[in-house]
Amino acid sequence: MMHDHECTCHPGYYHDTLIPHIGVITDIRQETPDVKTFRIEPPEGGKFFEHMPGQCAMICVPGVSEAMFSITSSPTNKEFQEFSIKKCGELTDCLHSLQVGDQVTVRGPYGNNFPVETDLKGKNLLFIAGGIALAPLRSVINYVLDNRDNYGKVDILYGSRSADDLVQLKEIQEVWMNTKDVDVYLTIDRPQEGWEGNVGFVPTYLRELAFDTNRIAVLCGPPIMIKFCLQALQEMGFQKEQIWTTLELRMKCGVGKCGRCNIGSKYVCKDGPVFRCDQIDELPAEY
Repeated sequence: MMHDHECTCHPGYYHDTLIPHIGVITDIRQETPDVKTFRIEPPEGGKFFEHMPGQCAMICVPGVSEAMFSITSSPTNKEFQEFSIKKCGELTDCLHSLQVGDQVTVRGPYGNNFPVETDLKGKNLLFIAGGIALAPLRSVINYVLDNRDNYGKVDILYGSRSADDLVQLKEIQEVWMNTKDVDVYLTIDRPQEGWEGNVGFVPTYLRELAFDTNRIAVLCGPPIMIKFCLQALQEMGFQKEQIWTTLELRMKCGVGKCGRCNIGSKYVCKDGPVFRCDQIDELPAEY
């Protein structure tokens, strides 16, 4: 049975999301001690499929396992797709052992996307990320910067445990910090020799920066960080309708069939992973 369907974000584009494609690792960047960014391409080069910021793909090492990962590169990159992956289990341990030229399989894209062409368009934007959670936001941020005239002021608040754990630091310093009307605020959890930036947790720094509410906030990070950042944003006057986040948890099949990621009537892999915060309030207490 075929599963070709018209892409909801690219009208007229059809793609079978269930068929895995052979992918060749063409570049590996060591971002932090436990995070690598993998550039993966079809053998003939290019991209596996079109996607929008916030969507995911299933990466498989045959004989080991497969899992869902955020597509870290922006759709505006027409040459390849990238995935920033943290070493934290059997599959990711295996992925981190692979070399340029090794093969995996890739299928997707899965899930919905950040509303870059609707709710976010024309707005001032505040991006808030912690640790590896910069990976899904990198796609959105670069999409916005590559379509700069379509968006207002951009502020990026990003924190990690230490300076060594800041993902994509080279791009942040060389590109984001040098883009017009973009301000980047970096913070680490505790003092570190040689670090001249802010020291403190992301929610605390967020309160100190005291952004005005004339913007949309996009939030991604560990659950505890999201909880306290959401509190801080609401104290600053933000409404939940102004805040978007991702729930990238427990996704297994990618098509809403296995039930691993359901929360009430919603499936994170299909109805998410992107949700507006007032939509999360409608989910049952199990989340």
